[in-house]
Amino acid sequence: MKTFDSMWASILDVGRAAASGGYRRFAWNDADMTLREWFTGEASARGMSVEEDRNGNLWAWWLPDGWVGDPRDAFVTGSHLDSVPDGGAYDGPLGVVSAFAAIDIVRERGIIPTRPIAITAFSDEEGARFGVACVGSQLSTGALTPERALKLRDADGISLAEALTSSGRNPSHLGADPTLVDRVGVYVELHVEQGRGLDLVDQPIAVASSIWPHGRWLFNFTGEANHAGATRLVDRRDPMLAFASSVHTARGAAAVHDAVATFGKVRVLPNGANAIPSEVQAWLDARAADEQTLTALVEAISAEARTHAERDGIDLDIVAESISPIVEFPADTRRRLQAALGHLGDIPVLPTAAGHDAGVLSAKVPTAMLFVRNPTGVSHSPHEFAESVDCHRGAEALADVMADYTAV
Repeated sequence: MKTFDSMWASILDVGRAAASGGYRRFAWNDADMTLREWFTGEASARGMSVEEDRNGNLWAWWLPDGWVGDPRDAFVTGSHLDSVPDGGAYDGPLGVVSAFAAIDIVRERGIIPTRPIAITAFSDEEGARFGVACVGSQLSTGALTPERALKLRDADGISLAEALTSSGRNPSHLGADPTLVDRVGVYVELHVEQGRGLDLVDQPIAVASSIWPHGRWLFNFTGEANHAGATRLVDRRDPMLAFASSVHTARGAAAVHDAVATFGKVRVLPNGANAIPSEVQAWLDARAADEQTLTALVEAISAEARTHAERDGIDLDIVAESISPIVEFPADTRRRLQAALGHLGDIPVLPTAAGHDAGVLSAKVPTAMLFVRNPTGVSHSPHEFAESVDCHRGAEALADVMADYTAV
């Protein structure tokens, strides 16, 4: 599949860190802006009109011949182009590249669409820069308010409002998209699987059943800075100890609840090798199969953290920065995808513990997801991988679904 391969090769070096081999494609940085230009170029090469909506999400439109007025009831597909710190090549971009490749396949088959088709690249899905995931889709659905979004700051203290202004955007435009429901008839997101479900059943493609409920919590442990050598152990108020205990508890509690919990981001103040910390800020990512289990998991981790902090004379503040409920993709939409792919045999139906724009949009419009096999299960890492033949199969499968929804 030449068009897929050439597109894939054209973005492989964008935002890639030489030291790690991973990607640093963060919202509104140089790599992100380069990929936005790439998106526009690929759309223009196919005669598709491009718009950037009020929240920075990109839309490329293929309208049926003779279509009059604004797009409505469209078949929409795509994903995102940003990455986590030192992330892999496939998470996000695979869905966008596959969407353009699917357009090419549908056209090669001589299919004439009877309804609009759009490819999207949602802004800041990973939340790597400003700490909140799916900013573009959350703003569009109204799940995230412009007031909160504009106050978000990155590690350098730059606000989202400042980043938008620097990139030539108007921060005052952010807000819920009143045209979303009318324009999107269905959103189908193709994504590399972030796990080994497909590999374990030796299948290249799956349909998603659900997205686990998940969230991010900030644990702010506050103690007292002091000299690492001259301060007696009994005189210390070291917040690092309560934090370390919480990391261990998170692993054990996750196992008990058949869930996952990770402290993956930590900020230590004053961060000196010879200084007792005054403060440890740590972000907990927790996910479970249902909301009751997720609540119980986070409560168990929080209770232990409070107990240890109190014993050591540490102040602890826990803030829920984001909580996403379970998403059950509509059964009729899942069945339609399976039927469109019936020529491939029995298509597995799998849940995922990873969040996606499709999950956010599901509150407003019908959504579905296709997964492409990840033979190692590794994701959010430079070692993330999918075989070329499976990527091609994914683009073909997306084209089959696109044709089913739009063909005469």
